Amino acid sequence: MSGKATVGEVITAFLEECGVGAAFGVISIHNMPFLDAIGQRGKIRYVSARSEPGAINMADAYARVGARLGVAFTSTGTAAGNASGAMVEAQTAGTSLLHITGQIDLEHVDKEHGFVHEARDQLTMLKAVSKSAWRVTDAKAAPDVFKQAIRDAMTAPTGPVSVEVPIDIQQTEIDWPDDLSPLPITLVEPDNVALDALAEKLAKAKRPMLWLGGGARHAGDATSKFIDMGFGIVTSTQGRGVVPENHPATLGAYNMYGAIESFYDSCDAMLVAGSRLRGNETLKYQLRLPRPLCQIDVDDRAAANRPYVPDQFLQGDCALALNALADRLAGKLDIDPSFMGDLQAARAKAETFLQEGLVPYGDLLTAIQSNGGDDFLWVRDVTISNSTWGNRAILLNGPRDGVHAAGGGIGQSIQMAIGAAIAEPDKNVICLAGDGGLQVNIGELATATQEGVRITLILMNSQDYEVIKNIQDAQYGGRRYFSDIYTPDFAALADANGWQFAKLTDLDTASSVIGNALKSNGSTMIEVDMASIGAYARPFGGPPVKKD
Repeated sequence: MSGKATVGEVITAFLEECGVGAAFGVISIHNMPFLDAIGQRGKIRYVSARSEPGAINMADAYARVGARLGVAFTSTGTAAGNASGAMVEAQTAGTSLLHITGQIDLEHVDKEHGFVHEARDQLTMLKAVSKSAWRVTDAKAAPDVFKQAIRDAMTAPTGPVSVEVPIDIQQTEIDWPDDLSPLPITLVEPDNVALDALAEKLAKAKRPMLWLGGGARHAGDATSKFIDMGFGIVTSTQGRGVVPENHPATLGAYNMYGAIESFYDSCDAMLVAGSRLRGNETLKYQLRLPRPLCQIDVDDRAAANRPYVPDQFLQGDCALALNALADRLAGKLDIDPSFMGDLQAARAKAETFLQEGLVPYGDLLTAIQSNGGDDFLWVRDVTISNSTWGNRAILLNGPRDGVHAAGGGIGQSIQMAIGAAIAEPDKNVICLAGDGGLQVNIGELATATQEGVRITLILMNSQDYEVIKNIQDAQYGGRRYFSDIYTPDFAALADANGWQFAKLTDLDTASSVIGNALKSNGSTMIEVDMASIGAYARPFGGPPVKKD
């Protein structure tokens, strides 16, 4: 193209060149030039969320499931502030996300003139919740700023990036750029000398484990080579599905039960790829892991600034490093013939321990897994149900099939399910939430109906903050302050928002109810009445810690 166009239209065209198929947001006077361009050009699907955090969560899940850039629009000031919690979630998960926020007219920015939608030092706030944050102060420079911002969001370690654009700059006409191609994304190449040293160390192992995190989601082919060589596999929650979780060589995400720790004691090496070994998955960093403990990461802070200090560290992209390492190890390992049987026995013990603790809800898990099959998206909010079984017992088949609130905040499930459904419209989306969490962003039920997505919501209704009560019982002498919550009539709520509804007071019909929901054309809310069914056999009182 040639001639002139507004910054809003030029940046919209650039997003199209970047392969952005959908964007999410809340329209405002301070982002309207962008959204007007999206509407006029008609090439990007725009999803009108009911809240700014909802829009960010949708874009977050869209990016995770689709392995692509997520884009969200907010207004400036309060709206950008509203988005900050969801940005922290994207930051924790390492999601490639572009947050485009408006800004007041450039001449008034940071002057505290009392301009509508003004926020004091907004850019500093955005920097705190983003991998990086940018402000466009020159209309002609806008395309270059956005090119750099998107490259930063997509370059490992990936993360959300914010760009604020004053409204007068959004409206300014500039010459149509000669080139709207995105900047190339470079991968961190592992050092050959370091690869040789790591291979030499691992070649001595007879019972080696490979721990996969979210940074290794693209390394499935390389991981298969390690399985073929005899390595055992275990994953973080973010790394689930890199290896199908029904594979006999993997512990799945059963990474910290007593039987697993005892099994680790029998292993003689662990290679960690793309994981921070987070506290909630390592008993607050007290979980015994095999030594030598070696680590692959693009972020060199993993070498010294984390609780588990590796015996050997290799900086590099996980797929590149694992492939190169597999080539060096080929034919050099002498695996203990009893190793894989011991791994499978340890997993079986961990699964039994979990199943015993979730009575009487075993039939619900069976109903979800059997009806979902091998190819569905499993989206979860923070609930007791997810912490105990959702994060590991519902098996995933692919590295992009699971979405969960990695930052531990409640109230993100429905909007993440919407983003997931838009990223993969041909897959069933099953969403797990609690009654408290659902009410945080309950308005997004209407967004799901407006967008015509299909979601099956499993709503675990305990009519309280159950995990808080368990913590109060265990640590605060049973003093249950502020943990009871009023819950609405969910059937009426579903009906008001155009959702189908079913209620389970026992689990005898769980399979048929979930099966029918997955066959329907719209979204269905299935309320699981926990007061009628009963409490879990084993109370859950927050992230597990090491016991004396």
